[in-house]
Amino acid sequence: MSRRLTGLPALRAFRHRNFRLFYAGQAISLIGTWIQQIALSWLVYRTTGSGFLLGLVTFCSQIPMLIFLPFAGLLSDRQDRRKVMIAAYVLAAVQASTLGVLTLAGDIRVWQILLLGFLYGVIMAFETPARQSLVSQMVTSRDDLPNAIALNSVLMNSGRLIGPSIAGMLLVFISEGWCFLMNALSFTAIIASVSMMRLAPRNAPAIRGSLLQDLRAGARYAWHTRPIRLFLALVALISLTASPYTVLMPMFARDVFGGDAHTLGFLVGSAGLGAVIGTAFLATRPNVFGLGRLVPFTSAAAGSALVLVGLSQTYWLALAFMAVLGFGIIVTAASVNMMLQTLVDDDKRGRIIGFYAMAFLGMAPVGGLIAGSLAGQLGAPVTAMVEGTCCLLGTLVLMRGLPDMRTELQHAALRR
Repeated sequence: MSRRLTGLPALRAFRHRNFRLFYAGQAISLIGTWIQQIALSWLVYRTTGSGFLLGLVTFCSQIPMLIFLPFAGLLSDRQDRRKVMIAAYVLAAVQASTLGVLTLAGDIRVWQILLLGFLYGVIMAFETPARQSLVSQMVTSRDDLPNAIALNSVLMNSGRLIGPSIAGMLLVFISEGWCFLMNALSFTAIIASVSMMRLAPRNAPAIRGSLLQDLRAGARYAWHTRPIRLFLALVALISLTASPYTVLMPMFARDVFGGDAHTLGFLVGSAGLGAVIGTAFLATRPNVFGLGRLVPFTSAAAGSALVLVGLSQTYWLALAFMAVLGFGIIVTAASVNMMLQTLVDDDKRGRIIGFYAMAFLGMAPVGGLIAGSLAGQLGAPVTAMVEGTCCLLGTLVLMRGLPDMRTELQHAALRR
């Protein structure tokens, strides 16, 4: 990347070689991941027609986040984060290959999908805090860290935009099994890029207590630091109520709008477009100040957009509301991530990011199971309206703690 581009404020993290390597490898891998997710959702709904099973598949693939993330965060504080990531990607490639072979052989069963989904969730539970914590080692300048986190969010959501669109087109011509094998192959890119990084040695903190003692210490720190506590609650709320829209989209695509896998890809891709716009906006910000005032409004916007998606009977109008929904969810989550990574000491970073990921990713399976169950009884549109209303009302309750939280956040940043 040229010096002219890396000199732009919105791209300043690309001055760091390690971050450029990571970005390139992750870009390829993320597209493959989203191709698999869309193909898997379509496979389950095409073969079973069950909204409940859609929610159950999401639940099984994400519930490990809720169970294992606290321990995974502690592991990333104690161990070499790069080695943890590489091991996770190798295992994820094996999982995707197994899923692909079983599907192409015509032997895939729902229980196998659920089991493989659970195993994938365990793998990603250990990968997530290691990956997010490693960003601080890729970017040696603390001033560039918020930008790196924002650019990483841009990448994650560009994959959400591009991957579903590609999946929608691929599923017209090839079976779901080939999509799974393409995802397995995509992991070679991120494994190679992470292996090529030149990272400064990190002094792992001295192990002073047992796993449970260190976990309790991290939990006490998060609970007694009021900004962290309230921000994590907000992220958990939006993950529980707004993020499960992915469970509802196959039903909207086929039953509400009379479409196919291509329709599904555009619906999810529209949310990805809104998320890309939101994270690109965050990348232009010079620091984290002001984000504490922004996130309650973006959370409320996500809830309102989900209600409007449920009310919409016009496909193109639903696409616009999906973009607002994606914007609100990701700006809320990415802003909280930026603030946490900027303020937390490195010896606690893995645990706090583990709690953040547990709130954002760990609550999603619970929300997905609830959304799938409700959709089976009430239909996708009514479920979207109920979930969006809960997100909006919950945000209004949490906003009451904002005045003191802003002050505490500013004081904490100034002490750094």
